Amino acid sequence: MVTKEATWAYRNEHPEFARTYFRRFGEGVVSSVGLGTYLGDPTDAVDERYETTVKRALEHGSNVVDTAINYRNQRSERVVGKALAESHVDRDAVMVATKGGFVGFDAVRPDDPGAYVREEYLDSGIADADQFARGVHCIAPEFIDDQLSRSLSNLGLDTVDCYYVHNPETQLGKRSREAVYDQLEATFTRLEERAAAGDLNHYGVATWQALRVSADHELHLSLSELVDRARAASDAAGTEATHFRAVQLPFNVHMADAFTVAPHDSVDGPQSALRFAHESGLNVFTSASIAQGELAQAGSIPDAVASRLAGDTPAQRAINFARSAPGVTSSLVGASSVEHLDENVAAGTFEPMGANAFDETFE
Repeated sequence: MVTKEATWAYRNEHPEFARTYFRRFGEGVVSSVGLGTYLGDPTDAVDERYETTVKRALEHGSNVVDTAINYRNQRSERVVGKALAESHVDRDAVMVATKGGFVGFDAVRPDDPGAYVREEYLDSGIADADQFARGVHCIAPEFIDDQLSRSLSNLGLDTVDCYYVHNPETQLGKRSREAVYDQLEATFTRLEERAAAGDLNHYGVATWQALRVSADHELHLSLSELVDRARAASDAAGTEATHFRAVQLPFNVHMADAFTVAPHDSVDGPQSALRFAHESGLNVFTSASIAQGELAQAGSIPDAVASRLAGDTPAQRAINFARSAPGVTSSLVGASSVEHLDENVAAGTFEPMGANAFDETFE
């Protein structure tokens, strides 16, 4: 489990980064450039490349690794676990996050995914058919409980530092918003129980649209409601305080809705996801920080914005835009090659924009 002492020691071993590169997560610190493991085919060759890049990231100053049970058919989790076991970096210095919600096939996608779901989850009694949306997404407590246990096994860990309920808005295509909130509260209660048992340190939601769309959008979920449901879950589980700590959402120069759209109610009026999270003490981890490589291309960032960003390459400037946003703890960037990994992490040797300069890019 990631600890205060190990992460501060890790920070001190990497003085090459700019002043604000390491940021608070709980009592410890984590790098503001993290490694994502979503992209790539489910093959042995890609496994080998990820193993190399995870080890290199840890050794060169990036101590945030993000994965999910469905990424590359559970292969990403397994390769992260192998890399952690073989790295000389202290496990307690690394913040490991994973997710559950989408079915993770076992190493390869089966010829009949429906039969796999039926045999693995329905016939076994882990979940009911009506709890699945689109045939492959479930956030019911028993399912998430099972997925967390599988993830811990894949990762070879006793404790995961942050466990996300993955894209809960997927359920809105099947059930009402209130029903989704009710299901999340029940699942949060189970995660609070798993936190009390030491299986996870914190939990949250990883989303694509839910937190950055307008309040009247069909896929909107309210952060204030999620926080309230997490508090109720903590009360139900008998934990001293909620372990709901983090949100993950896409944020980059072309997808800035988490800063510009204000759909979340607060005592101060409607707020953006980033502002609400910051004022509520939630950590924010950004996905799609370089838009799956699109922002690594020359000319992809508007000149008026690029001129305000420090970095030697378009990818570095894009990363520095994402981690300049107020309230962002770490910007995740996928990389399965050492060259891209080195370029991405080196973005942290430059200072991000200050708050005033960031605000001015939207004027």
